[in-house]
Amino acid sequence: MNIIIKRLENVKKLQAKRWENEDHWDAINDLLIRELDEILQIEPENTSALINTGAVYSDMGEDEQALAHLHRALHLGSSDKNLFINLAIVMAYMGKHPEEYHEYLEEAEDKTEDPLTFKAHFNPESR
Repeated sequence: MNIIIKRLENVKKLQAKRWENEDHWDAINDLLIRELDEILQIEPENTSALINTGAVYSDMGEDEQALAHLHRALHLGSSDKNLFINLAIVMAYMGKHPEEYHEYLEEAEDKTEDPLTFKAHFNPESR
């Protein structure tokens, strides 16, 4: 199995554990970002790593960083459902007009979720 795929599978597992270990939320986020950065150093155009990095930055409230990674994945041609959902989530958190991000939600309807990516957490009352 490709080592990058294995690393992305591990990132996804670790990401899921954040919700079970909220006392260690910041430390787990730091680990996720470090691991994703290392993957991107090896494969700078790995859209799964870019999408996941965007999701983690969104969860940390770093919307500009999140948007930069997500836009890069979009420009590289990713058609992953989680990319479009994450773009909409980040733009909603940034206070963009709904028309600006609803197109991404509509686009996501026809897409398939990559098993190596995940969605950013969305709670409209949290920010």
